Amino acid sequence: MSILKTVLLIDDDLINNFVCENIISSEGFAQEVISFEWAEEALKFLQQKAELEPNQFPELIFLDINMPGMDGWVFLEEYKKLPKESTSNCSLFMLSSAVDRKDIICAKSHSEVKEFFSKPLSPETLAIIKEEYLNV
Repeated sequence: MSILKTVLLIDDDLINNFVCENIISSEGFAQEVISFEWAEEALKFLQQKAELEPNQFPELIFLDINMPGMDGWVFLEEYKKLPKESTSNCSLFMLSSAVDRKDIICAKSHSEVKEFFSKPLSPETLAIIKEEYLNV
């Protein structure tokens, strides 16, 4: 049985999304994994969920920082505008190849961001999330 119903991946790297989807599925971490290569599309998806199906809002989001168009920082600013009734039950994690200490500090300064993890996603990272951040 899966721990979560829905996990959202927001990353412009198709290979990373494929790897993440497989790890999340093989670990029984989520029933459904939805990937977006563009943060703008992910934001529209979340806005629609919040408005039309708030009970179907993802329970966890993995967000990359460096993406074309809307990057992770701009996405976070827009994410803050979503209804708290939807976002309060969603855990958001930065998952990035960025190793700049400033990015890590900035990510942790956002109350919406639970933690910053470096790519690639691993079963160990999922175990940390399950143990430290999820009420399961």
